[in-house]
Amino acid sequence: MSGLPMLSLMLLVPAIGALACLFVEAKAARTIALVATVIDLALGIVLWANYDIGGAQWQFTERVPLFAGFQWAMGIDGIALMLIVLTVFLMPICILASQSIAKRVPEYMATFLFMEVLMIGVFAAQDLYLFYIFFEAGLIPMYLIIGVWGGDNRIYAAYKFFLYTLLGSVLMLIAMLWMANEAGTTDIPTLMAYDFPPHAQTWLFLAFFASFAVKMPMYPLHTWLPDAHVQAPTAGSVILAGVLLKMGGYGFIRFSLPMFPEASAQFVWLIWGLSMAAVVLTSLIALVQTDMKKLIAYSSVAHMAIVTVGLFAFNTQGLEGSMIVMLSHGLVSGALFLCVGVIYDRLHTREIARYGGLSINMPKYALFFMLFTMASVGLPGTSGFVGEFLSLVGIYQANTWVTAICATGIILGAAYMLYLYWRVAFGVQRNADAAAMPDLSVREWLMLGPIALAVLWMGVYPESFLAPMRADIAALDARVARAAPAGDSKLKMKAPKAAPAASAEAH
Repeated sequence: MSGLPMLSLMLLVPAIGALACLFVEAKAARTIALVATVIDLALGIVLWANYDIGGAQWQFTERVPLFAGFQWAMGIDGIALMLIVLTVFLMPICILASQSIAKRVPEYMATFLFMEVLMIGVFAAQDLYLFYIFFEAGLIPMYLIIGVWGGDNRIYAAYKFFLYTLLGSVLMLIAMLWMANEAGTTDIPTLMAYDFPPHAQTWLFLAFFASFAVKMPMYPLHTWLPDAHVQAPTAGSVILAGVLLKMGGYGFIRFSLPMFPEASAQFVWLIWGLSMAAVVLTSLIALVQTDMKKLIAYSSVAHMAIVTVGLFAFNTQGLEGSMIVMLSHGLVSGALFLCVGVIYDRLHTREIARYGGLSINMPKYALFFMLFTMASVGLPGTSGFVGEFLSLVGIYQANTWVTAICATGIILGAAYMLYLYWRVAFGVQRNADAAAMPDLSVREWLMLGPIALAVLWMGVYPESFLAPMRADIAALDARVARAAPAGDSKLKMKAPKAAPAASAEAH
């Protein structure tokens, strides 16, 4: 596999599919989109199978000089690999979930395939400017998906999404220009090992933070997300929650922590403070929602706050937990939006009060919905438990008070998710139209079944997901260890003090 440009091939397949969709009818466009995404999924599996755990940090690298110092530089480590696999896994499911789209179907399918190109490009890019192009261009297809195929208030939601995320990234571009001039390179692996002046790190960190915090989204920059989710079609919500939000977390891992470790430690209380506020406040907001999509959207903000706290715990458990939370959240939140889409296609409403007792006439649907609800809550045996447990262990080693506040998110998460499930699946059937809805079709089984298996797989055997990332997380931990703020937990207070060389070697 070493001589095959796998990453470029994974970009080429959906790009060709997107162009082909524009010249065919709706039925053919659906087929082309499904075939292109399945091929990319197969390539992703091959990529995973051929990734050398314990080998070089950067694998499947491609470097082609283009012009004026700009190069086509692609490559992945274990962290990027897992996020690419998540992307190609969700894309065929999104195409299957788009059967209810009736207008401009070829353009819709082309837009989704183009988005797949850009999402894979973000995780595979190894050049600073190439990353920025992929990162920003990803706004365009999602803007179109919300604005053209969204709900009644889609124009407002599309503009809000676009302006929030675009304005946050302008400062990041300015910081990138300064970094390239200072370090004399735009190569991301080189920049990850470059020591920028501490005084400059502060401003660089804030510039990147402005972009990644919006993308995550962090409190209080999250207000675009509920509107975007409510107005987006089902598949748009799946890919927005499943992959696009992860670009913010990936940005912190790839840029903020390794390139600006001193500034990351300097602003750790800002990150923790905003994350704690998000865990508590957005969970309380989720409790009072009457729209299913809005409830799940606010829950996403709370879950992604656990990611940011874990990343800035400055230890291996926090970093590993944050990565598993991102992967799990991509699966579980996507599945929850699919569950909403299944009953929305039948009754054309997302109001929780219009349902009830669906376990009677839709028992298979209720079973899937229960599994994903339990995974969102963090039930042992599901993917949600592994990530949240590791993250909380990492946070506890950094600060016990932050851990205590973030742990309330588990309690509140159980409250709003179980309350949602109870109102939808149980209770008395008061509406005849809801009681007459048929159970899952074969297409819907194909949508929900693979995600259910993945959620259980990650919950029972998380090592298969952690193993490719472990060496890269250890390298990142060693990079940030020198700047890590002293923790106040009992675990850290009792730990013996080691010499700097020994500490670095241990990491």
